[in-house]
Amino acid sequence: MNRKELAEYILATYGVCGDRPWMGSPEFVVYRHADNQKWFALVMDVPRSRLGLPGDGILDVVNLKCDPALVICLRDQDGFFPAYHMSKTNWVTVALDGSVDDDQLIELLDMSFDATATKTRRK
Repeated sequence: MNRKELAEYILATYGVCGDRPWMGSPEFVVYRHADNQKWFALVMDVPRSRLGLPGDGILDVVNLKCDPALVICLRDQDGFFPAYHMSKTNWVTVALDGSVDDDQLIELLDMSFDATATKTRRK
C-alpha cells in the first residue's frame, strides 16, 4: 500500500481527511479522530538513513500506535522500524513501499484507530 492508497482507505473507512500541521514539512500528514483530535496515523517522507537503511533516498512511512508487546515483535520484521519521532514503546513506523502486506497494514491501522479512540465509561 502506498501513501495515496492509505489516504483513500482512511477516508473511506473512518471518514477522516489528513491535515498538514507543519508548514516546513508539507508532506507530513496527520490523521486524527474527529471527536478527540487524537492522532491515529502520521504519514511522513523520511530519509532512508534516518531509519538505518542504506542509500540516500526518501521512504514514505506511517507511524501507528500499537500494544508495546506487538511493537517489539514487529520491529524484527521487514518494513517495520522503531517509531520515528514518537514514543518507541507505543508506536511503530511502517514502510509504505510494499514491503508490508496490505492486510497487515490495515489491521495495524485499525488497531491504532481503536487505541486512540475516545473511551466510553461504564456505569
